[in-house]
Amino acid sequence: MKKKSVLCRHIMWIEPVNTLELVIKGLIVGILASAPMGPVGVLTIQRTLNKGRWYGLVTGLGAAVSDIIYAAISLLGMSFVMEIIENPRNMFWFKVMGGILLMIFGIYTYLSNPTHNLRPTNPNKGSLWHNGITGFLVTFSNPLIILLFIALMARFEFVVPEHYWEQGLGYIAIFAGALLWWFVLTYIIDKVRSKFQVNTICLINRIIGSIVIVAGLIGFLWALLPHFGINI
Repeated sequence: MKKKSVLCRHIMWIEPVNTLELVIKGLIVGILASAPMGPVGVLTIQRTLNKGRWYGLVTGLGAAVSDIIYAAISLLGMSFVMEIIENPRNMFWFKVMGGILLMIFGIYTYLSNPTHNLRPTNPNKGSLWHNGITGFLVTFSNPLIILLFIALMARFEFVVPEHYWEQGLGYIAIFAGALLWWFVLTYIIDKVRSKFQVNTICLINRIIGSIVIVAGLIGFLWALLPHFGINI
């Protein structure tokens, strides 16, 4: 009887989670993690222009697989420290730092010139498998993306302890968000193929950088202002 009482108290302690909200957060995290025009973004655009949409899309698919691996590593690492960040004061600083990191990454993205990653056109298209694997390797070779995932997960309060099913759906949503980004990007690039200019890559990157900066600033203010008696 005593064991049953303890179990009931434990079950009641677990706070409910809005599954739809967590899935939406996962989609946003997946899109924001994939959108900056790093080497794989430029490679995807270049292959879409030179080889066709499917070659660009599978390059993005390879990048999405790499992203989901790093997202899992980030999520696992954050799960280990959940007992620490569940403390309201620690969670406050975690959100503040997450917002700052996100703003720094957005500024770096805005100021960077992704056209430096353009490569000479290879007349050999290669197989879809080859294009997908190279997309995976280009993304996987940059483990610093873990910092971006940690910042995003902190910004959107993505980690929900004791809710394994909901967390799993959110994790799948990250992968879906990454795929959605590459699907939309390659679709648009394919449609404007004849009018596409190299400077467009820089424009896309600046728009993405601005969005990331705004997301980081909102997260920073969202965490900071309540401590000054300003509720938002």
